[in-house]
Amino acid sequence: MAVFKLPDLGEGLTEAEIVAWHVAVGDTVTVDQTVVEVETAKASVEVPVPFAGRVATLHGAAGDTLAVGTALITVEEGAFVEPGVVTPAPSESAEGSGNVLIGYGTGTAQARRVRRPRGSARPRHDTVHAAPKSAQDRIRVVSPLVRRLAKESGVDIRTLTGSGTGGLISRADVERAAAEPVAVPAAQPGEYRIPLRGIRKTVADKLTRSRREIPEATVWVDVDATPLLELRAALNADPSAPKVGLLALLSRFALAGLRRFPELNSRIEGDEIVVPSAVQLGFAAQTDRGLVVPVIPDAHALTVEELSAALAERTERARTGKLAPAELTGGTFTINNYGVFGVDGSAAIINHPEVAILGIGRIIDRPWIVDGQVVPRKITELTLAFDHRACDGGTAGGFLRFVADCVESPLRLLRNV
Repeated sequence: MAVFKLPDLGEGLTEAEIVAWHVAVGDTVTVDQTVVEVETAKASVEVPVPFAGRVATLHGAAGDTLAVGTALITVEEGAFVEPGVVTPAPSESAEGSGNVLIGYGTGTAQARRVRRPRGSARPRHDTVHAAPKSAQDRIRVVSPLVRRLAKESGVDIRTLTGSGTGGLISRADVERAAAEPVAVPAAQPGEYRIPLRGIRKTVADKLTRSRREIPEATVWVDVDATPLLELRAALNADPSAPKVGLLALLSRFALAGLRRFPELNSRIEGDEIVVPSAVQLGFAAQTDRGLVVPVIPDAHALTVEELSAALAERTERARTGKLAPAELTGGTFTINNYGVFGVDGSAAIINHPEVAILGIGRIIDRPWIVDGQVVPRKITELTLAFDHRACDGGTAGGFLRFVADCVESPLRLLRNV
């Protein structure tokens, strides 16, 4: 018997929740076959098995949370292997189950691949005797994101009738069920509970640590974004050119500001301020799984078009849960466009261990004085929360004023490129 333990999925994660098994006890599996989908605090990950043989035990059910290093699946190696096919004897069960990530294979995959005599027929892996799913199981198959939404909303998927093809349960089905009144004990009318775990727990822990450890201060300024909107319209006037978004332009301004005020692109380690040479730009993205902060590596070296493409690509993958854990860590500065929620400003919490976060509010029509006249303009509020250990108000104010000046006069940036 070979026991495959839940591997370290990277970035110091200590546990993962089983979303769905792709095999059942008695199924035959091959080396590097995906057997389970798990959800960590950062992303959904498909996990392959490093052994070939028959599934003997599944150590957990969908919804269970397992610690890294505990048994995940037990495989009876060599079971149901065709005549003439030799499988090497297993090494100690705990070995060969280290950093296993989909797309990377396993450390012992080559040693465990079956060999066949020359001239013999190739083994047929399409004849694996998997346990068939019942009609009800097929009807209730849903995506991991829909399962997560159901858990967070307190909806039991087993009670739903899917509106999709073949009875498939969709996000709309879950949201409709979540909006219906829920029966609760008379002693606690209107109360329901959402487990604080997975990505929500990770965010909660990180934000709590930020508030506990960082002496945070905030500065803000109202700016005339009319020239910024005009610039975006001009850049996007050519239908054949890549589109440039507002967040990409604001990110470019912030990156230029960090070049002038590098203390804001740093972290505190003991009694030292560590200032890296590159900017790993994080940006807040709201998803069905909660708030995540994808990171664009070496953002300072990208053009505004490249930034816009990177932001769009990572936002889409964040919403579908396809970002790898490594793509959600390592940021050195974060930008947060909370204006998409229709709010003017926010004292954002710094993304520990960073020392600053730039926030952007909604852009609205407001009266503004231009050349002594009150005229309607497109106004937004920029907010900078910063760690007062890393810099003083002069540095924070200087950075924010620089970004604001770029918004009000984008050509100013050309002098600093």
